[in-house]
Amino acid sequence: MSLKKIKIIDVFGIFALSFLLHFLYKWLPNPLFAWIMPVNESIWEHMKIFFTATLMWGIVDYHLLKKNDIPHDNFSFQLFFSSFIAIPIYLLMYIPLRNALGESMVLSISLMFVVYVICQCISYKLLTMDNLGFINKLTILLILIVYGVFIYLTYNPLHNYLFYDKIEAKYGINDFK
Repeated sequence: MSLKKIKIIDVFGIFALSFLLHFLYKWLPNPLFAWIMPVNESIWEHMKIFFTATLMWGIVDYHLLKKNDIPHDNFSFQLFFSSFIAIPIYLLMYIPLRNALGESMVLSISLMFVVYVICQCISYKLLTMDNLGFINKLTILLILIVYGVFIYLTYNPLHNYLFYDKIEAKYGINDFK
């Protein structure tokens, strides 16, 4: 199987995993899930889905690359970067469209798929580059920093529209205002 075919599988796998992650905290509320999955319906909390789904799917991706003897020297960095870059890409597309067209589940889900396609194209490019060396070693620290920000903002959200859950009229996990 070629790297392009694996990246196509990755798009659909991450997309499917995103739906499971969307509901997992509601089904099994606990602190660990609150750190890595959305705890409410705010735009910001949903950014955890992009990051976590891509990282979790990375286990499958790694095995597909290894099984098919595809070089994956930059695997750790491409996994972090394609997970992380999804957040600003989505927000840069979603916010103007939401402001112009209003909220729409079809828009949100369609953009999610488009973002996963873009991110897997970036992943493909990073995997085909020369070994990034030290940058690959920073990956775990970068992932921990991102989750640190997610955790902090789950319990201490900013009070603006990105963090506001209109359905439950709250910010973050405990803040009812």
